Amino acid sequence: MNKLIVRKAAVLGAGVMGAQIAAHLANADVPVVLFDLPAKEGDKNGVVKKALDGLKKLDPAPLSGKAKLKYIDAANYDEHLPLLAECDLVIEAIAERMDWKNDLYAKIAPHLKGDAIIASNTSGLSMNALAQGLPENVRPRFCGIHFFNPPRYMHLVEIIGTQSTDASTLDALETWLTSRLGKGVVRALDTPNFVANRIGVFSILAVMHHTQACGLGFDEVDALTGPRIGRPKSATYRTADVVGLDTLAHVVNTMQSTLPNDPWHAYFTNPAWLQALIAKGALGQKTRGGIYRKQGKEIQVLDLAAQDYRKSGGEIADEVAAILKIKSPAEKFAALRASAHPQAQFLWAIFRDIFHYAAVQLESVADNARDLDLAMRWGFGWTQGPFETWQAAGWADTAQAIAADIAAGKAMSATPLPAWALEAGRTGVHTAQGSYSASRNAYVARSTLPVYQRQLFPERVLGEAAATPEKSGETLYENDGVRLWKLAAVDAKIGIISIKSKMHTIGNEVLDGVIAAVRQAETTLDGVVIWHEAPFAVGANLQQVGEACAAGQFDLLEATVEKFQRASQTLKYAQVPVVAAVQGLALGGGCEFVMHAGKRVMALESYVGLVEAGVGLIPAGGGCKEFAVRAADWAAQSATPGEVFNFLQQVFQTIAMAKVAKSAQEVIDFGFARPSDTILFNAHELLYVAIREARAMAEAGYAPPPLARAIPVAGKNGIATFEMMLVNMKEGGMISAHDYKVARSAAVALCGGEVETGSLVDEEWLITVERQLFVELLKTPETQARIKHMLETGKPLRN
Repeated sequence: MNKLIVRKAAVLGAGVMGAQIAAHLANADVPVVLFDLPAKEGDKNGVVKKALDGLKKLDPAPLSGKAKLKYIDAANYDEHLPLLAECDLVIEAIAERMDWKNDLYAKIAPHLKGDAIIASNTSGLSMNALAQGLPENVRPRFCGIHFFNPPRYMHLVEIIGTQSTDASTLDALETWLTSRLGKGVVRALDTPNFVANRIGVFSILAVMHHTQACGLGFDEVDALTGPRIGRPKSATYRTADVVGLDTLAHVVNTMQSTLPNDPWHAYFTNPAWLQALIAKGALGQKTRGGIYRKQGKEIQVLDLAAQDYRKSGGEIADEVAAILKIKSPAEKFAALRASAHPQAQFLWAIFRDIFHYAAVQLESVADNARDLDLAMRWGFGWTQGPFETWQAAGWADTAQAIAADIAAGKAMSATPLPAWALEAGRTGVHTAQGSYSASRNAYVARSTLPVYQRQLFPERVLGEAAATPEKSGETLYENDGVRLWKLAAVDAKIGIISIKSKMHTIGNEVLDGVIAAVRQAETTLDGVVIWHEAPFAVGANLQQVGEACAAGQFDLLEATVEKFQRASQTLKYAQVPVVAAVQGLALGGGCEFVMHAGKRVMALESYVGLVEAGVGLIPAGGGCKEFAVRAADWAAQSATPGEVFNFLQQVFQTIAMAKVAKSAQEVIDFGFARPSDTILFNAHELLYVAIREARAMAEAGYAPPPLARAIPVAGKNGIATFEMMLVNMKEGGMISAHDYKVARSAAVALCGGEVETGSLVDEEWLITVERQLFVELLKTPETQARIKHMLETGKPLRN
């Protein structure tokens, strides 16, 4: 397999998907030419430039940092087609019209680079039919590449080959998408809507059908079809509003027109109420109204019986809620089937029909059951795919129940379950040897592409042979909070520190464990990686802090803070390299651990911040100290060495406002990490790369930084300048008196305490200042109230 090198890419079409695909390529530092039609008036690149401006306003942000926009060049089809000759990857992302795509292919064909991969981002058109619009010599390098919206955040990308596509093209593209863009790739068959949309949209149609059949409200159904059954919080109808009711209707129409022989074809239609909403322009979130709307502060939902909106407040009945709490999936499904409550009958019906549909269609939509289940996880946010859920519920009993309902005319289709689903002795489709392929009548192992060797603990499906991190490797040290272990097959001399607490909160047992683990690594290992599955760490154990405050144990709290600082310093000054492998949330003390590591390897989707102000505190695990030290370092490299205040202003705002970086790039921009740190797009590669980073640092003769001494600080003048800003905010009613106190404490810690400006201090002085200020805030009733409120509600209190 030849390696795919993408020096430059082109995206054809600057609509919602095209512009965001270009943005994600730019996130990966791939130069992109974004094309669209020439504007009818003014700048011919006006259409694309408007799309690029729109990228800055979208939430969630498609760009990982504002500077990434520089990688995208605007172009139009009239003037810039020759630029395609420089592009190694060309992604077409225009509207779902076969004739329009064919016209565009005819225009671009003469300009394509001889070895470039050409791909269509179609969500469901036939790839073999599209291939006919390209010259024969291009077809081996043409395929489908279906991103899900929004492309930066949705893990799934479906690759669809044609009869002419070279196998090497698909292998190279899958490898590149997996590692460079961080995607979960599923090879889809060339069938309408491919895998995820085919199954996912049918699931939505089944929910719509049974909503009406069971007489339930839209908000009631959303209460039932969200996290309680392993689906996203937006559930079904809220998801439809977010996606766009017109988009949903288009996909349904595609199924209706392209799948005439599907046994469920009668259901491939848009309900009258949906058509009525679209007709009056109520398309969902983008038009601020659809199935749901907001009136003032009230969320309202469409009530079909009343033909009007009412206050949204759907709830799960107590009887059904009790069933959903049953831990055994087999017992849970049996209880749903046995219950006469409409909500229970609704839930059994939607599961039954999606199981039925997936089993019948498996042979035609996916190579194997694993691909289908992962597509639903990655493309629709399901906790488990339909086959996993069926297998967990007891395959044989569930299959018999489905068959009985089909025979009784209760299912949406009279089509029988395929014979393989009813085989005697079948316990599921996922086994240790692989996942079942209906087309091959065999169990298929995972891909052997070399890129997957970088995923030491890949995402697995239920029933698949899988080693978990907790039960892997050799344990070198362990206490209640931390495990130090190693994977000898990867590197026998690089240790892994994994925090064991819930959400990886940092309490006394974790602090003791980290210090002990690093000390052991210094004597027996060449390096150490801090890694566990997301989140990295959500901060100090607030429960322990709250309990100690309530008991008046402030001496104990100060000792704990001192231990936290010592743990951070242990990471920073370890005699072996310490690499933090970061993904998900790293907040408060978690952020401080990240800052003190010798190097950081971060997944793109890392959300890092010093958020202590939200509970009326300041960073005191070395966070303020570390920024004061870095400000001195930055100033030393500037034209005015010793004048550190300018370097503290942005940091002060970040801490005082509890700002969180929303990408690994922003983590660097905010100063929590360094430009030399590594950003990975695939979080499953973190451990592999972090171990190798630690090995490289060790081989290069790693030594910790020298203990920071003679650190110039901003002192009293810096504090006074911050105070002036805070006084104006307080008098303007923008912050409370306690907000003022908390922010001033942060200013004092960052400026090195109440000392003369330019004073030279050491790190011990700085951590003593931040610790004393932290404990003073803990003693205030306002901060204690904030901690209590956060523990009880999960939300900050403004008092």
